Amino acid sequence: MSVESAAERGIPDAAVARLPGYLRALDTMTASGIASVSSEELAVEAGVSSAKLRKDLSHLGSYGVRGVGYDVSHLRYEISRALGLTHDWPVVIVGMGNLGRALAQYGGFEQQGFSVVALLDHDPEVVGQRVGDLVVQPMTVLPALTGSGVVIGVIAAPAQAAQDVADALVGAGIGSILNFAPSAVNVPDGVQVRRVDLASELQILAYHEQRRVESAESGAPADGTAASASARTVGVAR
Repeated sequence: MSVESAAERGIPDAAVARLPGYLRALDTMTASGIASVSSEELAVEAGVSSAKLRKDLSHLGSYGVRGVGYDVSHLRYEISRALGLTHDWPVVIVGMGNLGRALAQYGGFEQQGFSVVALLDHDPEVVGQRVGDLVVQPMTVLPALTGSGVVIGVIAAPAQAAQDVADALVGAGIGSILNFAPSAVNVPDGVQVRRVDLASELQILAYHEQRRVESAESGAPADGTAASASARTVGVAR
């Protein structure tokens, strides 16, 4: 990360997790030609409360002007700088199944400062195949890749191979891992892992859909307000 990285500024993890949302909203405003935005407007676009947004941005410094709001271009730069996006980050993707191939050909990474520089797989039948602009290489080249600057590894391998891939990435010196495999991986202290579990996210959505259906059938509010009130009443009675 840069000298002005989020970690070095001491920004809380929860606030860091919301910064990409603010950046996306600012990108949309930039594309629409919007030059300034109030905290209330930006909060609506990002899907958070204005109070939470102002508190998060306070960790970056005071960039808003009372009565005017935030300069969109400047705030976008400051958030990008805090996230370490003011220069490119080389990325290696391990696992060239359907998900790995889709990730390898996703154009959005480069737009956000992430350059996919290598694709790896342990299957000899997959090694040598071309995916987009890159040729799949064997896992044995991993140490050379990290020696040339790769700092982020993406695990797109099956669940049963995820830990072995994580071990290989850590062993090669990679300290930041994005794990798409449907299983957790164990890494040493100091290695950052972010897990993207698509199945779990769908299950959470299914939970909310089920509650919506049950509420419609019973006539109760979907947010569970009545149920919560009833539970509190029972608790007091006890």
